[in-house]
Amino acid sequence: MIRVMSRSVLISVCILLFSATSLMAQNKKTMYTYLALGDSYTIGEQVPSEDNFPHQLVKMLNDKGFSVAQPKIIAVTGWTTDELAAAIKAENITETYSFVTLLIGVNNQYRGRTVDNYKEEYTQLLEQAIGFAGGDPNKVFVLSIPDWGVTPFAEGRDRQQIARDIDAYNAAKEEITKDHKCHWLEITQSTREHGIDESYLVADKLHYSGKEYRLWAERLVEIFAKEF
Repeated sequence: MIRVMSRSVLISVCILLFSATSLMAQNKKTMYTYLALGDSYTIGEQVPSEDNFPHQLVKMLNDKGFSVAQPKIIAVTGWTTDELAAAIKAENITETYSFVTLLIGVNNQYRGRTVDNYKEEYTQLLEQAIGFAGGDPNKVFVLSIPDWGVTPFAEGRDRQQIARDIDAYNAAKEEITKDHKCHWLEITQSTREHGIDESYLVADKLHYSGKEYRLWAERLVEIFAKEF
């Protein structure tokens, strides 16, 4: 009786292991699609396209065995929340994506717009992003707003006020993101640490080089791997 039961347990374990292995193999073969929404920090101002964070993210994920298509990027340097919303409308997107990243807001702050205005427009964008992810907030990854005030470009400006403004924007952004159950990735501290190191910047001494974008992509990979 004991021998029969042991054999039965062994067969059950083998079936479970086979099923798990088959499921893992199936997941690895899934072709993921990716929509990246944002501004200069998404398109990668003054860097080759392969160095912006969406393309680096895709490469890293593919290197880890995931099959991820090249990203669909809707982003232009200088865009504010309302300009991104207008571009999304013009694109007339009808399909959904496996996952979406959203990084927007620095130009709202740069132009002196209020946090309340940002909260309203950002919420609409986030809800659109969730829709593009098939209605699943777990497939939406939001990055915090970098602090451009520490870069050489901001020389002569009130750096402390810029930092306070960025913090206020990010506090609102984080609260809205978490209320909607989306992933939140804090990158602002990294930009404050590296914004004074010109190896992390491009020629305009404002936007980031692929070196900084790589750090963001690496952290996104960690979150992605847990989710998928």
